[in-house]
Amino acid sequence: MDYTNFQVGEKFPLPIHNQGDGGLFQIDSNGAMFILQLSRTDVIAVEAFRTGAMELALYEEDGIVFLLYKIDGIFKEGWGDCPLGIHLLPPGLKPCIADLEEPVMHLYLVDTNLQILLAQRTVTLDKSFHEMLQKKVQEQLESSLSPGGFVNTLQKIWKKRTSKAMSDRALAKQKVELNIPAPPVMN
Repeated sequence: MDYTNFQVGEKFPLPIHNQGDGGLFQIDSNGAMFILQLSRTDVIAVEAFRTGAMELALYEEDGIVFLLYKIDGIFKEGWGDCPLGIHLLPPGLKPCIADLEEPVMHLYLVDTNLQILLAQRTVTLDKSFHEMLQKKVQEQLESSLSPGGFVNTLQKIWKKRTSKAMSDRALAKQKVELNIPAPPVMN
């Protein structure tokens, strides 16, 4: 298993092909990852991502799985979404179900302009959320949807549904509680 080292304040170690603001959802040998790219951030946004309350959800339509996210302190509009693009990967780069063995999702906040990792967090997934994610990834791996079909279907879904509408029909949802580390004990 390859291991990638993620260090806050350093260049994000994975290639990101889409340089715009928004979320990326991917699965590889490091496990399930949500990468949020923002071109404008401040200390409040970084702390909200690192320690704040958030919600995650899974949605599927026409064979495409989306990770939905709602992060207090970053997005005032509510939900955002990002599709799982397994269909776009060449066979040698597709994840395997063993990559989802651990019930965790790694969250990364990246500065889009500098490609610097601003914050990271690991969330333990609820059993029902994790099982739904495993099931949907397995279905994606068995799907015959072509890369072109994926892109066309994705555009149709985005024309038809907002992120909020997707969240209302989610297959699984999980709340991530506020997680402020305790200060060190002084002797």
